Amino acid sequence: MTIDDLDARLIALLTAEPRLGVLECSRRLGVARGTVQARLDRLVARGVVTGFGPDVSPAALGYDVTAFVTMEIRQIAGHDPVADRLARIPEVLEVHTITGDSDLLCRVVARTNADLQRVIDQIVDVHGVLRTNSIIALDTPVPYRVLPLVADVPRHGVR
Repeated sequence: MTIDDLDARLIALLTAEPRLGVLECSRRLGVARGTVQARLDRLVARGVVTGFGPDVSPAALGYDVTAFVTMEIRQIAGHDPVADRLARIPEVLEVHTITGDSDLLCRVVARTNADLQRVIDQIVDVHGVLRTNSIIALDTPVPYRVLPLVADVPRHGVR
């Protein structure tokens, strides 16, 4: 499923302010309340919005390949300049500094394996990246989650 500009603006608005109601969203977007409600219902039904953060499924937008890319970087200026450049690549969803043989770990998405090569080429072109290694995810048996942590707080308390 593709999304249009109104869908994109609605998702951006709810990402910035997840507690906004449908009426306030409609006012800010300059469209009817029913339009906002219908758009939200359609995005949820098709799996694009998977929660009300909102959480968006890359696969529902056509990005069927998820990969984890580790990279070794030139550390003269530190991690931040490289991370800032990586943030300009839309398919780079996360960047983490890590310990071990590599310096950074990225979660990236691509439309196909061939498209993944394009994304990795963009990563390699980032000034300061010396070497990459990629691993393609085959499945996600335990997706990102925080509710178990939230549920565990009363039992163990907040530290």
